[in-house]
Amino acid sequence: MTPDPAAQPTVHLATHFGLHTRTALITGGSSGIGRAIATSLARAGAKVVLMARGAEKLQETVDALRTEGLEATAVTADVGDRAALREAAEQAVVPYGEPDILVTSAGINLRPPLDDLTESDWDTTMAVNLDAPHFLGQRFGPGMAERGWGRIIHLASQQSLRAFGNSGAYGVSKAAVCALTRSQAEAWSRHGVCVNALGPGFVETPLTEAVFSDPARVEAMANRTMTGRNGTPEDFAGPALFLASEAARYMTGQTLFVDGGFSAT
Repeated sequence: MTPDPAAQPTVHLATHFGLHTRTALITGGSSGIGRAIATSLARAGAKVVLMARGAEKLQETVDALRTEGLEATAVTADVGDRAALREAAEQAVVPYGEPDILVTSAGINLRPPLDDLTESDWDTTMAVNLDAPHFLGQRFGPGMAERGWGRIIHLASQQSLRAFGNSGAYGVSKAAVCALTRSQAEAWSRHGVCVNALGPGFVETPLTEAVFSDPARVEAMANRTMTGRNGTPEDFAGPALFLASEAARYMTGQTLFVDGGFSAT
């Protein structure tokens, strides 16, 4: 039988980017970049489990995905609370089994001047931004390695590389996320687990709502990019799908900056 040329692109895309046999756990999946990534992975066929603090927003996101005929569920947890995180991780495997893909998008950005940064500010920032990606990786990475396939995607930041508006503990935590990415890649990539990070530029999300209230600063940040605009959560749908897919099987230990060229200027 002669192959149907019209079907070849569909087969090609499904082979490289299809996630129909995969399950994904996304922290911070109820809003912003996390929600955009969760939607992208679900549309590619993955069963997704969302984890965040706000039950109402979680349910709203799950309902939106299910309206599209996608498979999604949620677990409510504060990822900055170690005991709650461990309990939520076990709850997350109940609906669809152990995840093949882990995305750690939950984050917090406390922005007092460094002189005013309290011990609580520091501890809270590290617990959410760094400890949670470590502990979730430690929980799920070995299982991925044992099964011979896995993807871990962390959310880094421009502040992984440069100071930016009272970076404080946030910048330190995100620089550490890049190092964690390399360490986890070293641990598990020989067993088929690719670990990478996405580095957003200036993106309008609930986390940056206060900054986006200043029109002059918004314009200045857009002018610093090569594309002439600031980012949106949807700008991460494609890059995250790539890193989560078979197409990224030879990419690991990297931080991919998705920033309109901000980091190149």
